[in-house]
Formats: sequence, structure tokens, C-alpha cells
Amino acid sequence: MKKWLMLVAVAVALAMPAYSFAHEGHVHKMLGTVTKIDGPHLTLKTTAGKDEIVMLDAKTTITQSGKKVDASALKVGQRISVDAMQDKNMMMAQTIKLAAARK
Repeated sequence: MKKWLMLVAVAVALAMPAYSFAHEGHVHKMLGTVTKIDGPHLTLKTTAGKDEIVMLDAKTTITQSGKKVDASALKVGQRISVDAMQDKNMMMAQTIKLAAARK
């Protein structure tokens, strides 16, 4: 019985740091399609099927094919890659990469 209890205690102790790092403090990478643009808010349907709301600010860098573009280049239906940091309950975009334009 003591071994089982010890095993559970060790598992919980090892899981706690992983849980805390899963939130604030590191870059979250998301891939998906833009489903809504509302001012500085962008809604992204991820490849996992989850809707994520991402905030844009003056520090957000947006690129397409390696060249910096304006936020007006973002369009609903466009595939993007987002690197974001969690700030309290919001995801703040650091970089957004737009899929290459179709020819």
C-alpha cells in the first residue's frame, strides 16, 4: 500500500511542473485558418479543430513569403502560423506567418 501511495505522490510531483509550464512563460505555436477578424482580435480554427482567439498589437510581426506585410493582409479563410505568448487569459501574437499567395 505504501509503495502505491509513494508512486502516486511521485507522479503528481512530476506532473505539476509540466502543468504549470503548459500555460504562461513560453511560446505557443498554432497552425490553422482565420475564421474571424475583429479589430485587434483574430479567431483561428486550429488544425486540431479548436477555436483560438489571438490578440494583435504594435509588436506583432506579420510576414508572407519571408517579407513583412501589414495586418490588412490578414483575410478570413487564410491559412496561418502563429507564435503567441499567453498574457493572463489572452494569447498575444508575437509573429504571424501567412501562407504563400496562390498563383
